[in-house]
Amino acid sequence: MAKTASNSRKNLRAHYSGARKADPRPITGKESPTELLEHAFSAYVGRQERTAFELMRRSMEVDASIFLTLSGAMTPAGLHQSCIIPLIEKGVISALTTTGANLYHDAHRIIGHAIREVNPNAGDLQYRLARIIRIYDLGFWEEALLDTDRLFSALLRRPEFQRKMTTPEFHYLLGKNIQAIEKKLGVKQPSLLSTCYKHGVPIFVGAVQDGSIFLNAVKLKRLMGDEFKFEIDINDDVYWMAALQHYCRHHFSNKMAIWILGGGVPKNYTLQGEPLLDQILGVPTDGFDIDVQFCVDPVDNGALSSCPAGEGHTWGKVSMEAVEAGSMYVHTDVTAVFPWLTHALLSDTKMRRKPRRLMDVMQEAVMFLDKDVQKRRKSLLKTIDWSPDEAKPDPTEHETYVR
Repeated sequence: MAKTASNSRKNLRAHYSGARKADPRPITGKESPTELLEHAFSAYVGRQERTAFELMRRSMEVDASIFLTLSGAMTPAGLHQSCIIPLIEKGVISALTTTGANLYHDAHRIIGHAIREVNPNAGDLQYRLARIIRIYDLGFWEEALLDTDRLFSALLRRPEFQRKMTTPEFHYLLGKNIQAIEKKLGVKQPSLLSTCYKHGVPIFVGAVQDGSIFLNAVKLKRLMGDEFKFEIDINDDVYWMAALQHYCRHHFSNKMAIWILGGGVPKNYTLQGEPLLDQILGVPTDGFDIDVQFCVDPVDNGALSSCPAGEGHTWGKVSMEAVEAGSMYVHTDVTAVFPWLTHALLSDTKMRRKPRRLMDVMQEAVMFLDKDVQKRRKSLLKTIDWSPDEAKPDPTEHETYVR
């Protein structure tokens, strides 16, 4: 017995001896961002941050198609200008899923409205009297909303919008129109919409009706009736996400990564493409190879925003390899760390590539998935009927025990 315990201890100590050393070094101010991350971020959230950076680098090194999700009020905070747009321009981001609010608030600056820093404790009753809209410690005039509503109302009335379309099609058209406006106004810092249009990056919005751009579509429908024909095709929208992921799995490097900024609808809307393929359509897939998330939410309350990669793996959203060595949940505010990590990534000239331009191959991707679905049509038809006679409820399953 003593010999067995001794052997176990020896094996465990040998495994520990191979672990990475915490290797802090005096900071001189001459370190590159990567060198600083390697040696000054050895533990706790700092280690999570370093590991996330290593996975971001790996995403590029394996030439993965990178799906980025963006929730919260990130464009008012300027994260798109500091981080997302540069990453798109360097070919890092392949596809984007965001909230409609992030696209709407981005337009304020384009038409001349400023977003300013405000005191979050100054009093919301006073802010309302002054018609200042507050997003925590940022604020803007109510006129910014009203003028932006007029902008999108005018765009949505244009002939090219008078049809049924997916959110990538919708935002591609918006980006094209916004780019023309930016040129006419001499805007020096382009919007997220026009940047994605320029570089062929699809923009998905999973809850498009939960945002002010679509609120203007509601107004136009009531005012113009059948003359206003704009409509979002939610069926094709979900299918297109799965089609893109299936296409990326079988093209380019065959690798996929997801970088999650925040949580919310954008996170699940992107991840659910994998179970749609595997569980619903019967098209085999492995899930995302790399999963990196930055979020402040606790992971123990059952919320989707904070569920880690391991939980996602049980749904088929990320691969086994991602859970074992390719995922990191960084428990922090996105705005506190992502600009720094973007700087560290882009300081290495190797971390750049030509844009994937997935918007250009969208129809090819849809046809590619259509072929695989058609091959399984016979077996899929067996999954669309159900009868109560098939249910075999366990009478003890829902018993209540009282002590």
